[in-house]
Amino acid sequence: MRDLVDIHSPDAERIRVVLDNLSTHTPSALYETFAPAEARRILRRLEFHYTPKHASWLNMVEIEIGVMASQCLDRRIPSKAILVNEVKAWERARNRDKARIKWLFTVEKAREKLGRAYLSVRPQVANRAAG
Repeated sequence: MRDLVDIHSPDAERIRVVLDNLSTHTPSALYETFAPAEARRILRRLEFHYTPKHASWLNMVEIEIGVMASQCLDRRIPSKAILVNEVKAWERARNRDKARIKWLFTVEKAREKLGRAYLSVRPQVANRAAG
């Protein structure tokens, strides 16, 4: 986060960071890593947005990274240049093979887990249909 603030986005007033709900993804993690003044300085520039616990697209990203780790990065790679080439070759093969992630979180499961969010949408849709 400090690199994001100081190196990658030094001119940004506010940086919006999208995170999943992993317990380590909290402002307190910065206080565990840095002195309080430094943690506060970094946090003043950050705005955290958390994805829903049961419907996170980040879960799919994590699945794909896990696949890459087991299929491509399962050994010591001696240099950054070789690493870059290996990952590019793996990515080309995944795209060529049209690899997919089988997402098991259905609309029905979403309605069951996130019912309150769906309830706030249903009346608006019904009103539009009636109008």
